[in-house]
Amino acid sequence: MTKILLVEDNEINRDMLSRRLARRGFEVVSAIDGQQGITVAQTELPDLILMDMSLPVLDGWEATRQIKSMLATQQIPVIALTAHAMSGDREKCMDAGCDDYDTKPVELPRLLEKIQALLG
Repeated sequence: MTKILLVEDNEINRDMLSRRLARRGFEVVSAIDGQQGITVAQTELPDLILMDMSLPVLDGWEATRQIKSMLATQQIPVIALTAHAMSGDREKCMDAGCDDYDTKPVELPRLLEKIQALLG
């Protein structure tokens, strides 16, 4: 079963997306801030990470940089999930090490396509 780490501080968004992904056959583990996201990535070694960018403790940009700098987690694909949809926001996420980018509110069919593309 494909394991996805969802790093999302908003409880409603986290619950809704977790349930929708679980119904599609994914195992979902979650974290509520960037620092916890790094810890869970190291312990769970998920197949893919969905990373909110606006997080408490450590933002998604820095959490992604740290995940991508560690040997054990650097190959895990990261999709940025963000309400930041202004010019340059995609590039900022990619520069931090994200492998793809999707905007909120999440459109599940579009997100599933991106997940499948990264997982092969």
